[in-house]
Amino acid sequence: MLQTLRKAGGSLVMTVPRVFVEQNGLNDGSQVELHLSGKKMTVEVPSKPRYKLAQLMAEMPEGLPRVEGWDEMPSAGLEIG
Repeated sequence: MLQTLRKAGGSLVMTVPRVFVEQNGLNDGSQVELHLSGKKMTVEVPSKPRYKLAQLMAEMPEGLPRVEGWDEMPSAGLEIG
């Protein structure tokens, strides 16, 4: 695919094809990673981190405050059913 570079301030910019944006769920403000090798530049969408509950719980500080009566509160929201 051939792209035309345009001047924007002191830099050159190019557009990202819509099909790439849609395939990768990108929008204004999304970050991508550029890999440079000589005359070649590739664009990669970084994968989103995947967390496991055990990992998240291991990072929690000790002694978090507990809400009194939490277990006795009535259901509210979409879990009712």
